Amino acid sequence: MLDLELLKSFVSVVDAGGFTRAGERVHRTQSTVSQQIRRLEDDIGQVLLNRNGKDVTPTEAGERLLSYARRLLSLAEEARDVVGRPGNEGAVRIGIPEDFAAYRLAKLLASFARSHPSLRLDVRADQSTYLKRDLERGDLDLALLKRDATEKGGIASWPERVHWVTSRSHPRDTRAGSVPLIGFPAGCLYRARAIHALESAGRAWHMAYTSSSLAGIQAAVAAGMGLSILSEISIQADHRVLTAKDGFAPIDKTEVALVASPDASPATLRLADKLAEFCDGIQAKAA
Repeated sequence: MLDLELLKSFVSVVDAGGFTRAGERVHRTQSTVSQQIRRLEDDIGQVLLNRNGKDVTPTEAGERLLSYARRLLSLAEEARDVVGRPGNEGAVRIGIPEDFAAYRLAKLLASFARSHPSLRLDVRADQSTYLKRDLERGDLDLALLKRDATEKGGIASWPERVHWVTSRSHPRDTRAGSVPLIGFPAGCLYRARAIHALESAGRAWHMAYTSSSLAGIQAAVAAGMGLSILSEISIQADHRVLTAKDGFAPIDKTEVALVASPDASPATLRLADKLAEFCDGIQAKAA
């Protein structure tokens, strides 16, 4: 059995980058933290930290342990929270794409949280590839995912309308030369679809602007830095939709799927019902 106190000190050392600062975080002396790390290394049978003077970094074994340590500590905190409060409904960890977080779901999630005061709601907006990964390994209870329409599974799914866009005021001339693309980092479904569409048409391309923020991508498109693929709910007034006449056919066969973990709690399933109703409403308005 791994000692949670040792794991807490280990995570603190990695995050702080040293034993002294880590000791301040966990209210231990530097020597105590150092001894705890040695005990953990003895238990694991691996060296977990590279000690280069004042700089401390995780070894390869330490990097592998780090994600497990964070999850164990988070689960322990959740268990204390659930058991320590009478009538507590526990916690629901939900992942959503950023365009949904920014434009559509904030009011729904806030309303759900207010109607369930004993429930802790943990919401994370991220790329769908990471949300899917974290759902599969148990770090999320529920997720809305952007995915290929051929994928199966989940509570429900809805087809998504996705378009090529450029700046309304400063459109890029893409009739010749390399097409400048704007998008999320590698792993994004839209980015992969854009690259595939261009390469299938025999057109050269390059990434002109990469951002993990939807707002950053929207701003870059509006400023005329390049072209992007956005869902309808993310297209703004200073964007112009490109059509087949411009040489950019619509992107199809993408969808939004609602997926829950196999052991989803009753509170998670109640929230899933609300999200399904919400997405049904969006689909009906778009029809």
